[in-house]
Amino acid sequence: MAYVEANGVKLYYEETGSGFAIVFVYEFAGDHRSWEPQVRYFSRRYRCLTYNARGYPPSDVPEDASHYSQDLAVADLRAVLRHAGIERAHVVGLSMGGFAALHFGMRHAAMARSLVVAGCGYGAPKGERDKFRHETGLLAERFEADGAEAAATLYAAGPYRVQYQNKDPRGWAEFRAQFVEHSAKGSANTLRGVQGGRPSLYDLEEALAALTVPTLLIAGDEDEPCLDATVYLKRTIPSSGLVVLPRSGHTVNLEEAESFNRAVQDFFTTVEQERWTMRDPRSLSPSLVLGGDTAKPG
Repeated sequence: MAYVEANGVKLYYEETGSGFAIVFVYEFAGDHRSWEPQVRYFSRRYRCLTYNARGYPPSDVPEDASHYSQDLAVADLRAVLRHAGIERAHVVGLSMGGFAALHFGMRHAAMARSLVVAGCGYGAPKGERDKFRHETGLLAERFEADGAEAAATLYAAGPYRVQYQNKDPRGWAEFRAQFVEHSAKGSANTLRGVQGGRPSLYDLEEALAALTVPTLLIAGDEDEPCLDATVYLKRTIPSSGLVVLPRSGHTVNLEEAESFNRAVQDFFTTVEQERWTMRDPRSLSPSLVLGGDTAKPG
């Protein structure tokens, strides 16, 4: 088993394949195994790295929730890449991992060849911040009081997971079985320190508007907490493109693995051919139908 010492903790990681590097960063309910459909596909052409964040065995599980935060999640991601000798990589993240990928791109743009940010937006709207923190706190208490199996089983059948359960009961059952193996303490601390403590995307508008790393945004059309935030990201990040997968929930990389892989592969190819450009400012005309000078008011 391979480990990296990162910011006071030991993190487990795996490598598969060779070529230009991709690092995959998973969601709260996942772990390094959640990217198996992507590793099997992309390792034919790329060097793929997956790792378990702090709080997810066999990585260390710090007891104190103060040792978990969005800043530390980004610092740990950077430490994994540096340990592996990777100067630049495609960074692919889902949900909690999507937030990490996005923050990584804003802070360490030189290390990101591209960003794939999927299912990103839970708790982002300012009007939902208090509700989101309250609910993550309740779920953290449930992990501590009832254990990982009970809490994870409840969470795995949430309103944005049933799409996966309905389409692929066997795949969903495997997802749930892996989730219930997680550390109750690590999950509770991740909920409090990372999920509940991260800033709103809407407070980061200036930094997002300055982001020039090629960025692909992906959302399921029934992943309600992420839809508005993903459209906001599309409108704010000038280097971004948007893919919406129909009749899909939150766990899009597992729920629609083929569509997800195809979209990401097309994106990587476009980026690597230097064909992924910044948004043409003419597309931001205030006119509904007119272009050029005729679109100017007055």
